[in-house]
Parts: sequence; C-alpha cells; structure tokens
Amino acid sequence: MSVILTESEAKALLQKVLSYSKADECEINLSGELRGNLRYARNEVSTSGSLINQNLQVQSAFGKKVGVATIDEFSEESLEKVVRRAEELARLAPENPEYVGVLEPQKYVTTKGFFESTSNASPETRATAVLKSLELTRTQKLTAAGFLENQSGYSAMMNSKGLFAYYPSTSVNFSLTVRTEDGTGSGYVAKGYSDISKLDTAAATKIAIQKSLGSVGAKALEPGKYTVILEPTAAAVLLENIFFRMDARSADEGRSFLSKQGGKTKMGEKIMDERVNFYSDPTNPDLPSSPWSGDGQPQEKRYWIEKGSVKNMHYSRYWAQKNNVKPVPFPGNMIMDGGTATLDEMIKSTKQGILVTKLWYIRTVDPQTLLLTGLTRDGTFYIENGKIKHPIKNFRFNESPVIMLNNLETLGKPERVVSTESDQNYLIPPMKIREFTFSSLSDAV
Repeated sequence: MSVILTESEAKALLQKVLSYSKADECEINLSGELRGNLRYARNEVSTSGSLINQNLQVQSAFGKKVGVATIDEFSEESLEKVVRRAEELARLAPENPEYVGVLEPQKYVTTKGFFESTSNASPETRATAVLKSLELTRTQKLTAAGFLENQSGYSAMMNSKGLFAYYPSTSVNFSLTVRTEDGTGSGYVAKGYSDISKLDTAAATKIAIQKSLGSVGAKALEPGKYTVILEPTAAAVLLENIFFRMDARSADEGRSFLSKQGGKTKMGEKIMDERVNFYSDPTNPDLPSSPWSGDGQPQEKRYWIEKGSVKNMHYSRYWAQKNNVKPVPFPGNMIMDGGTATLDEMIKSTKQGILVTKLWYIRTVDPQTLLLTGLTRDGTFYIENGKIKHPIKNFRFNESPVIMLNNLETLGKPERVVSTESDQNYLIPPMKIREFTFSSLSDAV
C-alpha cells in the first residue's frame, strides 16, 4: 500500500475500518507522510535521511465514555484489532464530561496545498540545492551549517455520522547559519514554501553570508529602550505567542492576556495599533493550509485581530456549547497584513535604532501581559542617520508583543517565514517599533 493515499483510497480504507465499529459513535483519523532531509555542518554534508510514517487513530464512544487506540500497520487483522481496542478502552474509561460527540457532514473550501514538484523531490534534488549553498560559503572561506527538508503527506478523517474530510499537502523548509572563519561573525536565514520550485538556496545563502560578514567586530551598546526594525524572522517568534494564545477558555478563566478582571474578556476591545490585522485563510496561495480543523470543523478566512481590536477567539465545541456561542476552530495558518515600505526605506527613515535579524530562546515571563524574554543573535546592527553604522553585541530583551504592537511605526510587505522556535510557517511583514526594551548584554555571537 502506498504511504500517500489518494482521496478515494483513503475513503475506502476508512469505510472498511468504520464497518468494524460497534460503538455508539466512532471517529477515525488517518495520515501518511514521506520526508527527506539533508543536514550539513562545517561545509560538509553530515546526514541524508528519509522518514516514512503512517498512522490510523480510532476514537470510540459509548455515551460519554471515550477510548482512543492507534496503529501504524494496516493489515486486515490490525484494522479490526485497533477498533476493538478503542472500544475496550472506552468501556473501561470514566465518563468525559467535555465530550460533545462527533460532527455531522460538513462543507469545506477548496485549497491547493499539494505540489507535485515538492512531492517528487529526490535525494538528488536536495543534494543539488545544498551544493549551490556550499559552493558559495566554501569559495568565501566561511563555515556553513544547514538543514533542508521536504515533506509530502495527507490527512483524512471519517466518522459514524457520515463526515469525511481529506487534505494532501507538501512543504519544504531550508535553514542555514553561516559563520566567519574566526567564529566572530554569524548570519542566519530560513525559508519555507509549499512548492519547492520557489526555493532558491543560493539567494538565501547570500543573505546569510552578508549578515555573517557584516556582523564581525560587534561593539557593545548600552541596554535600554530603542527604536528597532524587526525582520520577519525576528517578528514571527514574538507574534506566534499571540497566535497560540487566542483561546476563549483561558481568557474566560483569567489565565490569558485576553482576560479582564471579574471573569470578562477583551473580545471586541482595541488592544493594538489600528494597522494591526491578523487573519487565517486556508486558501491563501502563499500559505495554504487544511480546509478543516482536527475535529472536522470547516476552516474559512477569519480575522482574529482586526484594526487592532479582538475580533475572534478559538472556541472548542465544548466551550462554545457551555457559553452558548458558535464554535471557532483553532487556525490552520496565520497571516499579518503589512504595508508598502521596504526594509531599506525603514532603515533610511531611522535616525537612531537597531536592526534585529533573529531572536531565539523565547520564554514567557508573564502570561497575563504576554511579557516575553529572549536573545538576539546571528546579526544585530546599529542604525544611525538612516544607515547601518556597525554591528553590535547581542542583547537580552524583555518585551510584550501586545505592547510592541502599540508602539508600531511602520509595516513592510509580508513574506513567508519559518519560526525558529516552532518551525511553523507564517506570512509576516518587517516592522519598525519604537521603545523596544533591551534589558542586558549577551556574549553569544
């Protein structure tokens, strides 16, 4: 059996598994994927790997007693056995007061997230792409360490009420760190696409090389509040802390930056600059995602923050039922509207500031204000009178992305970026922020 099943093949397999069910309700999730990767360090390829994965998960329910069993083998005997196992576990389980049953059939939008170019990528494809990167770093006597991975797969689900959903997808992520020979300069780049033909490893490598050479001879700057220009890679790791926490239940229970005293939330309130718009859209051609969420709810274009105000929060079906509102599935992607300014224009308009190309080691200090801490790295630069004057030593920062987005000066054009913290892909613009707080210096390169 092929690892990547077509829609009709997936449907036939799910129907077979469902035919074994004797539970009141049954939901089956099926997935398969192929991954290939190439890792390199010190200008030499160190590993070339591949992964084949298939999983089938059965959830059986008798009333509110629920059991789940999973297998990764697909023989006739195994398929029936996993259903019996899920039913056995359900009978033994205590009642789950938050179980709301399976969904009726749904309608889903059409989204194109599968590209043959990526699916057909071979070890030779990856080797050729990496060689283009290595030739550049070797020629300039720089040291490169990178990772290229492409993935193709699908997910499908079916339940005892007749719901069926299927979504195939592909992706490729490329990340690279370039160091100078003496180790004092460092540059980083990360690119992600659904279509591997869009990946230009040579162009990406040139960006990392430029940052690496430019960051040599960094000078110490006093910690404090500065105007900063955040490249999209740096902004993404801050903003995703907002994206992950747009949850109604945690807001209602007083555990969130969206909570207010007395059990109220900030739904409908303006909490950021009015130029801030966050939305999810499974049909976005630059960042396609599944048209259905994990429990089968349809995904659609949905604003979460609109003109700086809280427009939506994620409501699980249970929490929505409890609060007599419509459920809102967790977003499958996240996009931030931008402006028209280029990075160069932002730099030219800055009298005194700091260009941040990457942030890492992000940790939450206070979930209720979303205060975060972390470090700059791989190229941080001082701007004076509209020009990059010199590289600076790295900082630790203490800042809330919510407060940050109230101090917004300029937005650039959104681009697809890969988070260095979660490996998630987003569409994020570069942004110029005033009064960004750097709390101390860091000796890391």
